[in-house]
Amino acid sequence: MNFYKIARSILFKFEAEKAHHLTINGLRAMQLLGITSLMTPRVKNNSIKVMGLTFPNRIGLAAGLDKSGHCINGFGSMGFGFVEIGTITPRPQSGNPQPRLFRLKNHEAIINRMGFNNPGIDKAIDNVTKSAKGYDGIVGINIGKNKITPNEKALDDYMILLRKAYGIADYITINVSSPNTSGLRELQSPEFARGLLSPLMKERNNLREDHGKNVPIAVKLDPDMSHEQINLLADLFLELKIDAVIATNTTISRDEVKKHHLASEQGGLSGKPIHSKSNEAISKFYGALNDDIPIIGVGGISSKKDAEEKIAAGAKLLQIYTGLVYQGPSLVKELLSIE
Repeated sequence: MNFYKIARSILFKFEAEKAHHLTINGLRAMQLLGITSLMTPRVKNNSIKVMGLTFPNRIGLAAGLDKSGHCINGFGSMGFGFVEIGTITPRPQSGNPQPRLFRLKNHEAIINRMGFNNPGIDKAIDNVTKSAKGYDGIVGINIGKNKITPNEKALDDYMILLRKAYGIADYITINVSSPNTSGLRELQSPEFARGLLSPLMKERNNLREDHGKNVPIAVKLDPDMSHEQINLLADLFLELKIDAVIATNTTISRDEVKKHHLASEQGGLSGKPIHSKSNEAISKFYGALNDDIPIIGVGGISSKKDAEEKIAAGAKLLQIYTGLVYQGPSLVKELLSIE
């Protein structure tokens, strides 16, 4: 039995969110002690250029695990070529009432309805400044609107976040796909998406001149969209020259876990059960984008085979979250062997 299996057996005795906080706090302690390098796997350089950025490798940490940006160097020491923090909102918010995180262990899945709990953009920037020291990978900041902000005012929130995160992020992800903020997915409709993304891209171009550097913008989408919606969004992304698509966020579908006693819990489902659904969305976006906009594939990666299927579907980069919870750092090492 390896170390992580022992640790997991202990962590899984705790309620899921409590175990999450224990893990993050433990990793923060390792950072402070300067011993995270003990986890770093020995792998050959597999650098890849995407969005104009050079990634040390194609394996990244998805947003949601390091919500506040406390452990960038710690996760980087596991071998991640890029770490995406967040989702971050303009103002701090506590998220949805607890309990809001549930393990479906037999399915190697998680249901969460966290609701963008985070310290707000100002504190997050401070956290990133501290925790990214010593990390030579790519840092992404995932941004979203506050719960109290109506969709008609969503642009104001995203504009604040873009301007504040620009100076410290290597890339910025526009999250319009979480099912846990009421009405957020409406921003994926072509009408709302144009009104949101067009001014953000224009502002990015202004910031590029002001800062003397280009920060790519990615858009994170859900796996529950129709083929028609995917095609309409793909046309919009090509028109606006969006830098990347992240496919996909969690699903509200319970088709793969409908017999589980937790299936009725509200929130987004992640992990093994969404692997195929995510791949379908990646494949559809890849076909519609004509390889002109890179895709970051995420959703149900728990093995090298899963990762290779994501790449075959059209993903250039990969992100993991739930697979890391169930398998630990050994999964990162396995994925880094992909050519």
